[in-house]
Amino acid sequence: MNATEQEEREYLEEIKEKLTLAIRRVDDAVKQFSTELRQKKEYIHEHQSGMDDADMVAAGQSINRMAFTGEAAVTRKRNLFKLSQSPYFGRLDFVTKDQVKSPVYIGVHSFFDEQQRLNLIYDWRAPISSLFYDYELGEASYTTPSGTVQGRIELKRQYKIRDGRMEFMIENDVNIHDDVLQRELAKSSDDKMKNIVATIQRDQNAVIRNETAPVMVIQGVAGSGKTSIALHRIAFLLYRFRETIAAKDILIISPNKVFADYISNVLPELGEEHIPEMGMEELAVDLLENRYQFQTFFEQVSALLENHNSAFIERIQFKSSFEFLSKLNQYLLHVENNYFTVTELRVGRTVVPVAVIQQKFRTYHRVPLLKRFPLVANDIRAYVRDAAGRKLTGQEKATIGEAIPRMFKFHQVLDLYRDFFRWIGKPELLKLDHHLRLEYADVFALIYLRIRLEGSTTYDQVKHLLVDEMQDYTPVQYAVLSRLFLCRKTILGDVSQTVNPYSASSAETIERVFPQADVVKLYRSYRSTVEITAFAQRITPNPHIIPLERHGQEPALRYCNGQREELAALQQLIADFKISGNNSLGIICKTLRQAEQTYQALQAPDVQLLTEESTSFKEGVILTTAHLAKGLEFDAVVVPFASAQNYKTEVDKSMLYVACTRAMHQLTLTYSGAITAFLSA
Repeated sequence: MNATEQEEREYLEEIKEKLTLAIRRVDDAVKQFSTELRQKKEYIHEHQSGMDDADMVAAGQSINRMAFTGEAAVTRKRNLFKLSQSPYFGRLDFVTKDQVKSPVYIGVHSFFDEQQRLNLIYDWRAPISSLFYDYELGEASYTTPSGTVQGRIELKRQYKIRDGRMEFMIENDVNIHDDVLQRELAKSSDDKMKNIVATIQRDQNAVIRNETAPVMVIQGVAGSGKTSIALHRIAFLLYRFRETIAAKDILIISPNKVFADYISNVLPELGEEHIPEMGMEELAVDLLENRYQFQTFFEQVSALLENHNSAFIERIQFKSSFEFLSKLNQYLLHVENNYFTVTELRVGRTVVPVAVIQQKFRTYHRVPLLKRFPLVANDIRAYVRDAAGRKLTGQEKATIGEAIPRMFKFHQVLDLYRDFFRWIGKPELLKLDHHLRLEYADVFALIYLRIRLEGSTTYDQVKHLLVDEMQDYTPVQYAVLSRLFLCRKTILGDVSQTVNPYSASSAETIERVFPQADVVKLYRSYRSTVEITAFAQRITPNPHIIPLERHGQEPALRYCNGQREELAALQQLIADFKISGNNSLGIICKTLRQAEQTYQALQAPDVQLLTEESTSFKEGVILTTAHLAKGLEFDAVVVPFASAQNYKTEVDKSMLYVACTRAMHQLTLTYSGAITAFLSA
């Protein structure tokens, strides 16, 4: 069966016919549900005067049931339609130990033929589909909920089917993935991240299908596909545990709105609903209940790029260290043992001894400190009532209620945070402006103290947390996340792509906060050509990186005689791009000020400026900063102003590395004066 390409093409037509019939049947069902629902509503409307409460409840439940079934049918129709465009991308012929042979076709969704009572296409997440990713021809096995199935793979094929037409078919002798991967990677980029189901590699598959890790940390080099893998992992978990987890139960913490828009396509493409996402700053606003103004992470990085202030850097470095987190924990212990100064309390004729108040305070050692005082006050009221043998007056109750908190040194979390720096002998490390505006490095430390001192509601509705760009968050931020989100987590990033080297976290740092984590390291880079990867290695060497063998032009360094010539070079590069056949060109500046000035100077209507306020990512010419370009990719990248004067500090070096590693096929750097020392080698 299907021995030749001709037979495969005929089989494809057969499958498309079956899918067309199935779509028609679902369509009829959707229409029927819609009609029945309308009739049911009309019936209730006409007869509600004669219905009692029980009838109304039953009718409401019936309507909800019908609506739910109708929605499921609409989703099914959408998935079938998607399949009719591209029914499957792979096939393997698997022979079990008892010699049962069956062709297994694998697609984005499954397709069960009602008439034949046969599964014609398997979802890429189904247990049997893992054979396609994990094995070549020969002995193979896959795990199902009821045990391991042994056998051998006798044939393996891969297809590219688009708009219902087979573009190519590859027979497997060695590893077809590489062939298909090369074809996919040579293509132009899109304005949205694509699904990678047809090209998932074995090491990636192991990460995607890991069901047991409470915390999974993915450290992946630039272009290793870590975000894509994490999203496919979420899609797999939604499929595997569909009875207990839905898209709304997952939360993505993403670096900015543009990135959130860029990845927004992947899960819907895989048949899953859109997943809620929020940024760290939104989380902070939520937790601080709008009580404090604070600098954003983008503003922190901008300040570092615009002005190299050593005191500012020192504050950031200290607050991004493990030492800072352990000092905060030591301080909390010190507060617990020393800041509740008890004096005896006289209420009417009754004297409450110091020992009684201390004993009541210690009883509540599991309650957050600032929440204990009302509980202790209640116990003292009971003590006085029993000792005096009478009810207390309102005035006496109020006296006790006021006296207990007064025995504690501070009542505001910010006062305690200020005191912490005095306690460690470094009051200069806390800098508040006259509006009491916090620096970004203090935001999560204050939240951590607040959680420990006042308690906090945990985000129990979140059943899986996905944290991207893990290197940009500090131990204190992870300590906050671990207290707020008690669910499983997938945390990913690359320490080489930090936009603030003074506060970067590696996989090892995160492991210290989550000792139970499974850490996976991905060294193969798929995004850039060998030449671009080698060029980026000159800026930040990483001996582990393995570029995929895909060649292209050498990156170009263009010397310009002054700024005017550099702008003219940019205009020429934009004009070249328009006739190149590429879809996207990223012009990536170091700072937002440079990006805005360049945007003004270019005065090109078809150039799109991306700022931290932007919410979407489109194809074409994009002008932005390295900070905002992180996680995105472009066919061609231009890095202007790559001079020694512009790129000189550690933060600048990080930005230059991030900017260069966004390029898939082409990279150009322009400069006037001397070139940056990071490239002069």
